[in-house]
Amino acid sequence: MDSFKKVASIVTPLDKVNVDTDQIVPKQFLKLVQKSGFGKFLFFNWRYDENENKKPDFVLNDSKYENSKILVAGDNFGCGSSREHAVWALLDYGFSVIIAPSFADIFFSNCFKNGVLPIMLDQIIVEKLQHETGVIEVDLENQIIKTSSEEISFKIDSYKKKILLEGLDDIAQTFQYEEKILEFEKESKIPSVL
Repeated sequence: MDSFKKVASIVTPLDKVNVDTDQIVPKQFLKLVQKSGFGKFLFFNWRYDENENKKPDFVLNDSKYENSKILVAGDNFGCGSSREHAVWALLDYGFSVIIAPSFADIFFSNCFKNGVLPIMLDQIIVEKLQHETGVIEVDLENQIIKTSSEEISFKIDSYKKKILLEGLDDIAQTFQYEEKILEFEKESKIPSVL
């Protein structure tokens, strides 16, 4: 997992509430066994018609948002099933920051496990960011979002911040305790797993 420090990008506004994981990546595309390749299926049923032609009225099909790394969505983003594929699809598409008033718990946790920064902000601030037309900067280290007109602070759990800053997925976090694990195995006469 790559370390996360700062991201500067235009915002992609997704003015929808209760976006569930099946809307983020529909179940028929869950056949891949690796984390990559899901970006093309992101919001598939909203992006494409029944003939797989792009719907011109969906925000991701607007070329001005083509390289956006920041998605600003409505309340309860990532609800539904616990599939990690939803985060993989967002990341593979290019989003590394998701801003919303609230997130489903499992989705929120899955973001950190995969190097995506989910930021919860007040509804009024989120609505304001959805209308931001310029580049904004998200600075994780200082916990600040810089727009053309203001700086917005955000909260984050200190441990979750650390794992993003250092790029530590679950396996890398475990390997931080390699010496202690080996020592325990030696003392307990357990065959080494490392």
